[in-house]
Amino acid sequence: MRKIILFTSILLLICNIGLFAQGNQIDAYTLSGTELNGTARSMAMGGAFGALGGDISVISSNPAGLGIYRSSDISGSLDLLMNKTSTKWSGVNADQKKTHFAPNNFGFELYFPTSSSSVRNWNLGFSYNRVKNFNRRYRMSNNGQSHSLADYGAWRASNAFGIGKGITANEFENTPYNNPDLSGNWLAILGYDNLFYHYVGGPNEYQSAFGYWNKDETVWEIVSPYKNHLSVNESGHMDEYNIGFGTNISNFLFLGASLSVTDINYKYSSFYEELFVYDKKNNKDDELYLENWLNTEGSAISLNVGAIMNLQMLRLGVAYNSPRWYSMTDYYDARSGSYINNSKGNPNIDAWIPEKSYSEYKFRTPGKWIFSGAVILGQSALISADYELMNYREMQYSSKNEDSHNRVEYVANGYIKDDFTWAHTLKIGAEVKITSQFAVRAGYVMQTSPMHKNLVNNNVEVLPSGTIPHFEVTSDPTNYYTAGLGYRFTPNFYMDLACVYRHNSSRVYAFSNTYDGVDAGKVEVPSTPAKLKTESTHLALTFGYKF
Repeated sequence: MRKIILFTSILLLICNIGLFAQGNQIDAYTLSGTELNGTARSMAMGGAFGALGGDISVISSNPAGLGIYRSSDISGSLDLLMNKTSTKWSGVNADQKKTHFAPNNFGFELYFPTSSSSVRNWNLGFSYNRVKNFNRRYRMSNNGQSHSLADYGAWRASNAFGIGKGITANEFENTPYNNPDLSGNWLAILGYDNLFYHYVGGPNEYQSAFGYWNKDETVWEIVSPYKNHLSVNESGHMDEYNIGFGTNISNFLFLGASLSVTDINYKYSSFYEELFVYDKKNNKDDELYLENWLNTEGSAISLNVGAIMNLQMLRLGVAYNSPRWYSMTDYYDARSGSYINNSKGNPNIDAWIPEKSYSEYKFRTPGKWIFSGAVILGQSALISADYELMNYREMQYSSKNEDSHNRVEYVANGYIKDDFTWAHTLKIGAEVKITSQFAVRAGYVMQTSPMHKNLVNNNVEVLPSGTIPHFEVTSDPTNYYTAGLGYRFTPNFYMDLACVYRHNSSRVYAFSNTYDGVDAGKVEVPSTPAKLKTESTHLALTFGYKF
């Protein structure tokens, strides 16, 4: 199914560089999205500043908004993020909370007036934005599923290269992590090492080791877990640094461009376990566990261009944000174990993937179009709206090594084309000045999911990311409800406060459904998802000075 020719086996053994595991389409989506961010004023109005300008946040969306400024400005923001997650898995509920405090935004803009009647001024800006926080944790438990991770691993081992084309015992035994043809099958290798399943004959056929022989010892009866538990902890952030230029042409047309550098540091850890009843009388359980750690680091560059047309009370804007071109590194660590009472040998077996396992690759996010409009009601009120459009089918993995003899073939790219579509974001914001010093603001944001229903409902198999079989999908929109206040202490010194409530519903699978290659609708190993609800309350405080 995969033909990966990144390195030869000899080079892998010598350099330890060939320890390579592919990410999947869910990883691509995690790396591509951003959240509502910027100054407190911008966040309080739902980020709908594409046609308004005059705020340092616009440098990374529509940099033409820099040209709106009529003075220089410097500002900084503090950020408090409180996350709450709730899961329901086969009727069992679980909640988790996590709080994070950090600087969120800093920037300055310099205003340079001119003596020209056409080019009235030009502006130079710099900003730092935390465009995404990954800080979240959730846990989910249930009272058993019909199938086990051991069943899933056995199916993957038996069909690694297509239906009925499994991994041979010889491949499992001979440095499998250094075999480039097995780089997408690390979970199957790890499960074999800790005896989640065993060989039963046929063309490389495997089945779960959790079970018992029937009375005649002719049939191996597989048992299902009576309890499942998954805990996931995410942390890290996506930071963006922007430098931009804007200009004002006759107070009618504003043009701008900016260059963005994005840094990402994403950390993921998970613990999954299953319990099987072996000896009810003595209360002795069989069990398996899988523990994963992933750290993704990378940096990207992108370009933003835009324009705003001023029609007195009405402003219209358009902007294009190019894809982010990332250079990435994933660092993997994983261990798993099983305890099987009827084992002929040691009932307790643990296994690790090789130390210092990592992969290097390039990744491209989708580009974004932004169409904006705003109505300015004198000096007392305004209302604005942005519409953003992104085609997530443009996400793409590629090899860092461009040599055709060493290029990696990323199977996830094909799944991205099949499983994703366009995403639409609507932002609406309003501001009313109660006095010349005091303003109130409100906004709303809706982001649609770009995932196809087949992916959301697990009607297509989602391959493991390295040794991580768990994944999250969503079909529901993400909603933001925003509000805020602004106060000018003096004509120069100001303070803004924003409160943002975010809500999202999704599904989490402990592992993917698997499907028969002949009967596409037949689920060989089913997996029941948990419902996950993520809520966050986001407080941002900005202090600024105009000069």
